[in-house]
Amino acid sequence: MSMRTLPLLFFNLGGEMLYILDQRLRAQNVLSEKASKVMLDITCQMFNDRCVKEIFKAQEKLLAKRALKTVFERLAHASIMKLNSQAMDKLFDLMAMAVKYQVLLCKQPEDVILVTLNHLDAIREFVSSSEEHVAMVNSAARTFTDFYSRLTPAQFLLLRSTLLNIFQDTHKRVSIFLKHSAQLPNGRFVIPTGGTVPHGFDVPGTIKYYHGVTTEVEHFSPLHSYDPAEATGSWEVEGKRGTTLGQNIYAAEKSTDPNASADSSAGYDQVVEEEEAMPEPRTREGLR
Repeated sequence: MSMRTLPLLFFNLGGEMLYILDQRLRAQNVLSEKASKVMLDITCQMFNDRCVKEIFKAQEKLLAKRALKTVFERLAHASIMKLNSQAMDKLFDLMAMAVKYQVLLCKQPEDVILVTLNHLDAIREFVSSSEEHVAMVNSAARTFTDFYSRLTPAQFLLLRSTLLNIFQDTHKRVSIFLKHSAQLPNGRFVIPTGGTVPHGFDVPGTIKYYHGVTTEVEHFSPLHSYDPAEATGSWEVEGKRGTTLGQNIYAAEKSTDPNASADSSAGYDQVVEEEEAMPEPRTREGLR
């Protein structure tokens, strides 16, 4: 197993938490100033120097999911937001299932970096009103890319495998995935076929036979439609990632693609397994 998973877990789960809280605050018509304060307060706690240094320390063992949930419960309560234990359980389930889906759909192991950078890009947008907070996110992004830039392809493969092992027993049913047929009733995900191949890879449909200096080419139908990648995703602090994985699925725009934006009125904060919506998060100031 890989002992480099904590930064990936922290930033991806943290990004999903902010997506959900932002959606709930908008659904409750909370004043923009107070909603912004919630996002700024949580981001400040997530990206302060002490916290960032701690998550990049060498791991001696994997952090249990219960410990991870405790970390994010404290982060959520770092603001004026207040969640009861039931709401926190549902919130963490949504976070975990979203990240599991994104890691599963990575075309190649290195794409987990691009997924994380998409989360960091969205968080930067959430706090764009504060130059100080933007600088904190950018600093963490640079530390993040530098930390993983030295890994070999085999180490990335082990990293992705470890992430999937962490979530292998998590099968909560979520309405947005069920709606788009991305999840089965038993909570397991449906992996799509076709689409864009990783950058540098050939599109399926050709077999080449090498006979000394001559080459024989045979074509076949791969049954599904594949497209070549136009370019590799950027690891820069701000750049084109080349994937929608990790973007905000709770954004207001309508879409039929669960990897992209989605209609916030469609009940995406619902854990269908228990057939009830996630309780409305409330604040210590009684925001409604």
